This record gives sequence, structure tokens and C-alpha cells, in this order.
Amino acid sequence: MVPRILIVDDETDFIELVKFRLANLHCEFLVANDGVHALSQARQFKPDLILLDILLPDLDGLSVCEILRRQPSTKKIPIIFMSALTSEVTKRTVAMQADDFFTKPLDLPRLERRIGQLLNHEAAET
Repeated sequence: MVPRILIVDDETDFIELVKFRLANLHCEFLVANDGVHALSQARQFKPDLILLDILLPDLDGLSVCEILRRQPSTKKIPIIFMSALTSEVTKRTVAMQADDFFTKPLDLPRLERRIGQLLNHEAAET
């Protein structure tokens, strides 16, 4: 089964870059451009991993993470935050049980390795 990754960011060009750079992971990519759509996509498709920006229209990424972690059907989906924000945001991210935090601009080779680790861990649990 092909893993699904939900990429949540309000910048379409950024999403396309990430999809292009992660193409060798052989995953299906789902996309959301705001927090409300991200919640809908996560609930409907149950992705294997979520790449989540913090600054989003409608509902910010921190709120999206908090909501997903409270719902039994989505609470175990690995979440990696991607943001230009740092320091206090990083602390809040860890406190909300996100699986990792990457500062923009992304270190894409490191991100690819981390995604591989999280997807392999998930496969080992099933």
C-alpha cells in the first residue's frame, strides 16, 4: 500500500517544491491550503503522515495539531511541523506531541530521512 502524506501550507509553490523533492519516497500526496481543509483531509483520508505549516488561514497549524491529537481516529498520525517560526513555537510544538519540527527553508534531505523513519515506524506497529 502506498503511504499517504498530507502537505498543509498556504503557499502553493512551496507545496509543489516539497512534492517534487520528496517524489522518490513513492508516496501519494494530499494537499490542504488552510487549517480547516487540513482537518477535513486528515479525517477523510487518514494519511500516514502530515507535514504541517503553522501560519495558515482560517485555523493555524498549532490548533490543527491539537484537534487531531484529541480525536481517536487521527491522534496517532505522525505530524511534522514546518515553519519559519522558532524558539517558543518549538517548545509548544513538542508539548503538543508533534513528531518533529523543521525550520523553513527546509533541509529536504533531512526531512526525507525523517519521513522515512516515521513511515517505517508506523509500518512496524501495524
